[in-house]
Parts: sequence; C-alpha cells; structure tokens
Amino acid sequence: LKTACLYGADAVYIGGYNYSLRANANNFSIDEIREACEFAHGLGKKVYVTVNMIFHNEDLSGLDEYLMALDEIGIDSYIVSDFAVIEAIKRLKIKTPFFISTQKSITNLETVKFYKSLGAYRVVLARECSREDIKYIKENIDTEVEVFIHGAMCTSYSGRCVMSNYVTRRDSNRGGCSQVCRFVFDNGLDDEYAFSSKDLNMIEYLPDMMNLGIESYKIEGRMKSMYYIATVANAYRTIMDKKINGTLTEDDIVYYKKVLNRVSNRENTSQFYNGVPGEEGQYFNGRQELSNQDFLALVIDFDKESKIATLEQRNKFSVGDVVEVFGPNTSVKSFEIKDILNDKDEYVESASHAQEVVRVKIPFEVSSDDIIRVKIPWQKFLFIVSSIRYKERGGV
Repeated sequence: LKTACLYGADAVYIGGYNYSLRANANNFSIDEIREACEFAHGLGKKVYVTVNMIFHNEDLSGLDEYLMALDEIGIDSYIVSDFAVIEAIKRLKIKTPFFISTQKSITNLETVKFYKSLGAYRVVLARECSREDIKYIKENIDTEVEVFIHGAMCTSYSGRCVMSNYVTRRDSNRGGCSQVCRFVFDNGLDDEYAFSSKDLNMIEYLPDMMNLGIESYKIEGRMKSMYYIATVANAYRTIMDKKINGTLTEDDIVYYKKVLNRVSNRENTSQFYNGVPGEEGQYFNGRQELSNQDFLALVIDFDKESKIATLEQRNKFSVGDVVEVFGPNTSVKSFEIKDILNDKDEYVESASHAQEVVRVKIPFEVSSDDIIRVKIPWQKFLFIVSSIRYKERGGV
C-alpha cells in the first residue's frame, strides 16, 4: 500500500480479513486499515475497502459491525457488489459513500443508471467493456466511472466462475479462487492445454481513455511484489502526467510498454478495448512465465556530499553494470556502477548475497525508497523485433 501511494497512485483499494474477493491474500486487520488510512490521507491519497463477495446467509454475521468500524476509521469508500451490503449501509445511516464493484459485470448504461438510483457515486465497469461501451456510458450519465487498465483477466466474466468450486472446492465468488484456468491440463493428445486469459495492459491506450473522461483507472495490485507495484504505478503515473502537461511522445509509450512487459511474467494485451479478443488474448498450448530479476536494489539512504547511496540488494549486480534508478520523486536516470563497498568496507566485484547492504556512488541525487533496476533500453528496434516474432507465431 505504501509503495503504491509513493509511486503515483491517487487511491488504493484493499481488502479486510472478511468479505473481500482475495481471501488468500495477506489482507488488512482493522488496526492495519486504520494505519493505512492515516498514511494515505497524510499524502492526500484515498483508501477504498472491498466488501464485494457474494454473500450467503452465514456470511452476513458481523457485517453491520464491520461496516461501522470502517466508517469510524474514516475510509473513503466501500466497494460493494451485494444488495445486502447496500441495504446495510443505508439502514445504518452510514455517511461514507459506496461504489459498485466490477463483480456486478456492468457493461451497459441502464445498469449504471440503476445503481446511481441506489446511491452509488461510482461504478467499476466490467473488464469486458469495449471502448465504445465506455464512451457511450460516459456520454450519457454523470456518474463516475472506473475501469481496469492493468492486471489479470478472468476466463469467465470477472468473478463469475465456478471452475474453482468444481476442481478445488474453493468458492471464487467468496474470495477463494484457486485460478484453475491457469492449471495445465492433458488434452488426451499427448499435449498440454491451458485456457487462461493473458493479462490486461492498456498503457498504449491510456491517452485515448483519458480523452473519454474516465474518472478512475484501476490497477490490480494485491498479492503482487513491491517492485511490481512500484514499476506499474510509476509507468501509468508518468504517462498520465505527460499526457496532462502535453509532453507525451511515442517514445514514452514504447519505453513504458517495454517496462511493463518486463515486470510481468505473463504475456499481456489490450483484451476487450477494441472488440472481443481472439486467440491473441488467451493462452492455449503451453506458456512461459519466467521470474523477473530486473529489481537490483532498494535505496535505503543517500549522502548528498559524498554522493554515496546505501542499498539493500535484491538481485545480483556487479561493477561495470549500467543500471537505472527511478522513484517517487526521481525520474528515470541511468549510471554505471564503478565500485561496490560491502558492510565491512571492503571493495567487492558484485553484490550477490540476498538483501545484503552495500554502498555505491551515484553521480546524481537519489532518495530513500528509490529503486535500482536493470537498464531498459529506449531503442525502438526492440519493439519491432517483438512484432516480427509475433507475426511468426501467426499474428497479423
């Protein structure tokens, strides 16, 4: 949560121990939600809490007390999907606003109007909405609209899947999804078969989406690493800010698309934005999901006089490596590692021990919480080669 706020998010959405759809995540206790609000609000950011599972009778026990506790803490909004939660918010006369989760699979204007009539100030549209769906809704109602722009896709309409229930007896609609669609199956022909969707990546369409007047852009961040969250938040924040101040270039889009492709270990595409995706939006026979080792170090401290940065190592780096740094207040810059000092003040050739603390000279000012990563080249030819490879696989 702190990383998301520091690296550019205007708001974060989180789940508590109960009632959310990431029951297997390390979710937030009431005390942690209070701490999260204090931290985010101190930065002028907002905190939304998901209460968006599909409720069975036994799940309603304790709901009133939970909603009131969140209201007392001062969260900025509930994210809901079940009418029972909306009814409880109204019955308890809770002033904290609510908006409608993507779990309701909203794809049309009339449904948006209906939830507005119930008091929702925002709806999160289904990931399956096209550009024309979004455009038509935005042109015909003043309700705030939120759309997903990055993260995992569901093989079914988002959250409407029962494969997890069938195969593992974990209810995906009550927070227990085991992502059965990502399992590898035997298709009976001595071949492996999968049917999961590729991830969503809207970085190249973000400027167009901003022209549609969308109020909120949502990135899936739960159960992700600190490096993933920092990288993705920074990429979209940068493109958005450059679009707003009129400095956005094609090179920026190419570079940050490359950044996002490297940070994820799954292939991605724009999915439904330009129409129903075909085979390019889905995995079939086999896939590669390689772990990312671009995250080299976290800046712990920086001495302005000596220009020496104290780093916590995350992946191996060596003398002579050209790396780049970025952070909450540090634009992307690169430098060559000339020397590495370990915690015994010894010069070493590389930082190869997990999370060891070392010191490195950096020729420009950096700050704590900045990230050192592998240098990602700006050259366009890498993007072109990727396109050629795609054509070789049958793409157009």
